[in-house]
Amino acid sequence: MKKRTSLGLVALFTSLTLLLTMNLQFEHLKIDVQHHEPFVATEEPWGGALQGLPRGIVESTSDLKLKPLWTSSSFESKKTGESYSALLAMAVGISQKETVDSVVRKFLQENFSIVLFHYDGNVDEWRDLEWNSKAIHIVAYNQTKWWFAKRFLHPDIVFFYDYLFLWDEDLGVENFHPGRYLQVMSSEGLQISQPALDPDLSSDIHHRITVRNRMKKVHRRIYNRRGSLRCSSESKEPPCTGWVEGMAPVFSRAAWQCVWHLIQNDLVHGWGLDMKLGYCAQGDRTKKVGVIDSEFIVHKGIPSLGGPSANKAPNRRSLDSRTHIRRQSTAELKIFKARWNKAVTEDRKLLDASEVGMTGGCFRFSRCSPELDNTSKIERIQANKSEMHRNGHLQFFLQNLFPEWRNANKGTLGMMPALISSNIQPRVEKPLLLFLLYFSPLAISIAIAIQGSA
Repeated sequence: MKKRTSLGLVALFTSLTLLLTMNLQFEHLKIDVQHHEPFVATEEPWGGALQGLPRGIVESTSDLKLKPLWTSSSFESKKTGESYSALLAMAVGISQKETVDSVVRKFLQENFSIVLFHYDGNVDEWRDLEWNSKAIHIVAYNQTKWWFAKRFLHPDIVFFYDYLFLWDEDLGVENFHPGRYLQVMSSEGLQISQPALDPDLSSDIHHRITVRNRMKKVHRRIYNRRGSLRCSSESKEPPCTGWVEGMAPVFSRAAWQCVWHLIQNDLVHGWGLDMKLGYCAQGDRTKKVGVIDSEFIVHKGIPSLGGPSANKAPNRRSLDSRTHIRRQSTAELKIFKARWNKAVTEDRKLLDASEVGMTGGCFRFSRCSPELDNTSKIERIQANKSEMHRNGHLQFFLQNLFPEWRNANKGTLGMMPALISSNIQPRVEKPLLLFLLYFSPLAISIAIAIQGSA
């Protein structure tokens, strides 16, 4: 009798010890999760601020199409079949009025929505253009197109557009057709692109990859065996491949959803963004990013942002404004690089424990092949995610880490570091169910042993 009682007490003590230990581990893990809370984007269930609304009434996306104050039969018949599948957004000043006019006219012929960001505050002098009332005009003094885009082109606001053109104002479009351009972009499977630059007429060309190749419809890389930049068929990095310049980029809906998160709220000049756009290509950037040669433009290279107003006489300060802007741009580039590197480092610390051994030792921001970074790697992670779900409860308590894989904006955030746009959420579960699941066999064995000793 005493032996049976002793074994029972041992079994009870063992069970209580295990339960207390697991609860202690659970509390420690909750503290760790709270420690990382600034970098965690949780997805709240239905409720919170929206709990007073029925789900079917919630409209989470929008567009920039102008709507009439009232409709008539003539208006409806006129608009039948009209569909804006793309948006043109430009930061403009009155000094570039003639160039902007020619651009907008071409895009309106293809039923584009037009948004003009007026950085000089001058809106009235555009009223004489026949299309003026068809465009949306937004005014903010001395702001760049990246500043405007971050604040007025949120992915939910431009969700209904298939493509977004975010262009500078000094571009000639005599040999450019927006409709044909989008046909090429779609047929080639490009997520990010730009029209090629005419080498004979463009006055401001910074990178060879942007120059038009008369023998091709699209090119995705350049070859250069001379000079400091060596580009070959083995090159995987921009600006040899997978790269477009910031003057005239065109984004698919999915790519823009990623790029918008990449734009830093406080860095308005956008320097350094072009080198990271490939992370938003929704796949292999050497295939999904390209320069379209069949539809080309002229880059006139006329700096006007921050320059003298057309209504004011130039002075010494305004003549030197471009120097101040370039200095600020250079300073922002250094900040962006440091911020990116820090984000990558922090991301590696957070994810290494769960990614090491799953992806062949290739971290997603290291210089691996794009195929591994964007396709094979994701497949491996998903496969291992399924395996971890099968054995996850045990690993959870053995490793104190069970991260949920990135699921930001339906996967469109691509391969960006989490601290640039974080959407990683640790998975925390109550231990009682796990106790019953994993240690009930132990209790049964003890009970059998006790019964046998009886």
